[in-house]
Amino acid sequence: MCELVGRMVVDVHYHAGPDLYRRRLTAAGAGRAYAQVGGWVVLKSHLAPTAACAWEARQEGLPVSGALVLNELAGGVRTRPMEQAVYAHGPDTPARLLVHLPTLVGPAHPSALRRTPFHPGLDIERWRADRVVDADGRLRPETTEVLRAARDLPVAVATGHCDREAALRIVDEAVRLGVPRLLLTHATHPMSGFTPEDLTDLSHVPGLYVELTALTLLLGHRDSRHLAEVVHAHPRVVFSSDLGQPDQPDVRQWLSLSATWFRDAGLTARQTEAITRTNPSNLLAP
Repeated sequence: MCELVGRMVVDVHYHAGPDLYRRRLTAAGAGRAYAQVGGWVVLKSHLAPTAACAWEARQEGLPVSGALVLNELAGGVRTRPMEQAVYAHGPDTPARLLVHLPTLVGPAHPSALRRTPFHPGLDIERWRADRVVDADGRLRPETTEVLRAARDLPVAVATGHCDREAALRIVDEAVRLGVPRLLLTHATHPMSGFTPEDLTDLSHVPGLYVELTALTLLLGHRDSRHLAEVVHAHPRVVFSSDLGQPDQPDVRQWLSLSATWFRDAGLTARQTEAITRTNPSNLLAP
């Protein structure tokens, strides 16, 4: 994990193209942007796995690792896409592949309706699929199989666009199966629905990380006061960007904004380092 140690920031959630929508940067462009600030970036795409392009970027010396979102377009909630992405990520990767449960589930988020599609022939709504739980709130068998595979593969799992109840079922099953690392994706975003009190209740769960994103603050869903509450509620908070949209800040701008948010939240230097470097590095550690 030496390549991540000492980085100024480790961003586990950055959207680069190609993706469902137009993005500010390509994989290599994102790698160069994070190299310029001494950071590390995990590339995320709702459209396709980023494992191979992350491997290629690392061959150019860029600080990049990959992710896979288990949308139907990328192979669905199955173990085969996970294995393929692990192999494409490379045998010497310094970071675990981050595997997200589906994001194309349920009705479209209002913000998605305002974005420009990457490919004019892609009917995004056609690829929306069932949630990871059934009508009775039980995990679907294929979801359990993905979690079982995550126990044995060099990956970390993220809950994708699960709501609170589905994410809690995933936490329970991950604990039962012994999944080493699980990330609650933008946990306190309205679509996810966790409160700081919920996160305190989950603070004893081993290997459970909690994500709070810059985009959640930028869109006005949460503020610096909430950031402070989350950091104090759970010991493994990960602050990521969830950026890459052309109309949102670039890498340097969001880091500058983040410094202001951290100051307004009253975070100490140790807390800031934990949420921007130590915790995300531990999440990704092989």
